[in-house]
Amino acid sequence: MTDLLLIDGVALSSRFFIGSAGYPSPQTLVDSLKASEAQVLTVGLKRSLQAGDNGFVAQALVHAREQGAHLLPNTAGCRSAREAIQLAHMARELYGTRWIKLEVVGDEHTLQPDPFELLAAATQLVNDGFTVFPYCTEDLILCRRLLDDAGCAVLMPWGAPIGSGQGLLHLQALRTLRQRLPEAVLIIDAGLGLPSHAAQAMELGFDAVLLNSAVSQARDPVLMAAAFRDAVRAGRSACLAGPMAPQEFAVASTPVSGHPMLLG
Repeated sequence: MTDLLLIDGVALSSRFFIGSAGYPSPQTLVDSLKASEAQVLTVGLKRSLQAGDNGFVAQALVHAREQGAHLLPNTAGCRSAREAIQLAHMARELYGTRWIKLEVVGDEHTLQPDPFELLAAATQLVNDGFTVFPYCTEDLILCRRLLDDAGCAVLMPWGAPIGSGQGLLHLQALRTLRQRLPEAVLIIDAGLGLPSHAAQAMELGFDAVLLNSAVSQARDPVLMAAAFRDAVRAGRSACLAGPMAPQEFAVASTPVSGHPMLLG
């Protein structure tokens, strides 16, 4: 069965998006990208411009193109709509893509996005011809405004604070978001630490997951990338299969009523 994720006219067979930061070496990044079989690779332009990337992004781009992956530049590190908009335009010129992962952080401790600056930046960038992937919280009202008012094609609600590895902290809010926005493309972004977290997100009906630190900071990033690849696939299959309804009481899996039994 073909199960493609369609974004901006692009058909993706992988629902695992992976980041490019924090790997111990460029080769480890390349090997992790291969193992993940991801078709979307994010890169932090501000980080690359300020500190350089020691060849990480250049090597990753070569191998990303070889396996048909698409680059998703992000505006990580921006604190205002104006700053994010400027960086997005730089990314489009540098990488030749209109896709942008929009991050506008409002709190230094949690790295929670600023909803007001985020909405303002998203609205302007959509008007400027970008396909905007906004990093947001699970707040339903904000998500609706990003879709309906700003015109975003995708939403990227967090699972937990960036880099925390805590998994899906607010399950009920995420369930509600998925139920209330059934037609929207929703990608869980940030806070995942284990493959089981990714599987859980996919089981809930989210369309994809994006993560970075859970792979790059693992003892064996390449093996972890493969583990997340398999978890995403398993979670998606479980969602499509239709899980059984949970019960508050026991239900015998092998009913015997009305059937003969041999004793002794």
